Amino acid sequence: MFNAIRRSYDWMGASIHSPYADYILCGLFYLEAIFFLPTDPVLIVYCLERRDKALTYATLATIGSVFGGISSYAFGAFLWDLIGESIIHNKWVNIVLTPSTFEYLKTQFHLHDWWAILIAGFTPVPYKAATLAGGFCKIRFVPFVLASIIARGARFYLLAIICKVFGQQIKDSVNKYFNIILLITFIIIAFTIWLFT
Repeated sequence: MFNAIRRSYDWMGASIHSPYADYILCGLFYLEAIFFLPTDPVLIVYCLERRDKALTYATLATIGSVFGGISSYAFGAFLWDLIGESIIHNKWVNIVLTPSTFEYLKTQFHLHDWWAILIAGFTPVPYKAATLAGGFCKIRFVPFVLASIIARGARFYLLAIICKVFGQQIKDSVNKYFNIILLITFIIIAFTIWLFT
């Protein structure tokens, strides 16, 4: 498995020189905000291979991710309008989530919507869960977008700047300790999924 992922890593590094590389990156980060796709490694590969374009890649990642978040928010709002009430009052759902508990959580989400999106956008907390829930609970849209821009931008620009400044050392370390880094990444992803599901 590690060998297959290593080949994918090398392929991503080579694909950066494709004329469609920028579109691929932006598209991946759009999808990442809707589905679970660990795309940070892709941004790191891009920034390491083309350190002169690291900030451009961070911008593209931010644009793609924010628009993906908006799409996820819209889908969550659509779900609420379509089946929200029936889900909340479903007897099977009520075993773990009563309508009163949902209303309490929804109120808390509305009160702390800004911080919820900032935390989900910057940390390993799944951003797509916050965007979907934000639409489902219909939190304020403008603060949602602003918090997404700030959080996703801060995360991606931080990665890009680190790669730009320490690029060669990071690249050498990745090449030397690829399997160990991959294993640690899998553990972090698995722990994050377990923690928030």
